Amino acid sequence: MQQTFHRDRFTWLAYLSLAFYAYFLNVLGPITPFLKEELGLSYTVSSLHFTAFAVGILLIGVGGHVVIERIGRWRSLWIGIIGISLSALLLLAGRTPVITIGASFLMGLIGSLILAIIPAALSDQHGELRAVALSEANVISSVVATAAPLMVGWFAHSVGGWRLAVGIWALIPLLLFLGWGKGTSSVEASTSEKPTQSQPLPALFWMYWVTIVLAVSVEVCMIYWSADYLETVLGMVKANAAQAVSLFLAAMILGRMAGSRLVQRFSTRTVIAVSILTAGLGFLAFWKTENVVIGLSGLFLTGLGIANLYPLILSLTIGAANGNTVQASARATLASGTAILALPLALGRFADAVGIRSAYGIVLALLISVFLISQIAGRVSSTHRAHNS
Repeated sequence: MQQTFHRDRFTWLAYLSLAFYAYFLNVLGPITPFLKEELGLSYTVSSLHFTAFAVGILLIGVGGHVVIERIGRWRSLWIGIIGISLSALLLLAGRTPVITIGASFLMGLIGSLILAIIPAALSDQHGELRAVALSEANVISSVVATAAPLMVGWFAHSVGGWRLAVGIWALIPLLLFLGWGKGTSSVEASTSEKPTQSQPLPALFWMYWVTIVLAVSVEVCMIYWSADYLETVLGMVKANAAQAVSLFLAAMILGRMAGSRLVQRFSTRTVIAVSILTAGLGFLAFWKTENVVIGLSGLFLTGLGIANLYPLILSLTIGAANGNTVQASARATLASGTAILALPLALGRFADAVGIRSAYGIVLALLISVFLISQIAGRVSSTHRAHNS
């Protein structure tokens, strides 16, 4: 008998909280050119905003489960939501890179409690239907994330400037609390706080974990540096280049919607392989052209392909954790943080040395690596299932 997927108040709060986090994660890239210009920063220093955010993610990935077990998922969730807003306001007030980079670190550190809690809570609450919940959560997050570069571009032309794109969204926790913050928390009621160190995570989990690192690396490189690339290489106006990142994010929305249907007809490994091929073709068009239209088309196609890599690999990763969802979710957060920490900074330093165009070639190498490791992990998983059957 087919199970019915039920979305209760917590499910919607989880979706919207993750989307709120995704907005601030994705707004850092479009505002970086403005911070770079206002504060007179190099590529390397300006990339430290994203790097600082990633350090916060890493710390939560390593020890966030301890905090969550100590104070509970419900309180941890709201600390993450409110903390990211206060940190965003600090970034707006900053007039030196020390303050703005420090604020980015706090956004990543406190806000990433959301990222550590939501996948585990949704997985525990929805059980075998966790793929549906995680897929829907990522679609909504992609929709909201698309608004980030659009709002930066729109407000950049207004009296308040780009800062309004950050300040307005910092008020969202008030709406979340009024709409979904009252009453009994199903995140506490429906899930038990299991010890996360009860059993080690298997080798297959860590193979998928590496693939998450690589896949997220591609995604953040495109989100963080594509606006600067469009301005520097293809000659777009700064505000228009910032808005153009929404093409990538809109493609991710469409890709994830399509992926949720494709994975019901084809194997996850097949969908991942087709997604990588699509992303690779799109990136080559984006990277090699001198034409703005072709470049933007390539950016869109790249987003269409990249869209399904993270949610599909995350689902496989949690599925390979032998039921240890809390620790698996925290370690998946660590994977994302590792990618966000390393790749924008590496690409920034490489761009300072050889130029942004040559540096962007790292994305192609990452896509090839995702393909190879995901295929190996898939075969290992098939072998394990065959031995256990």
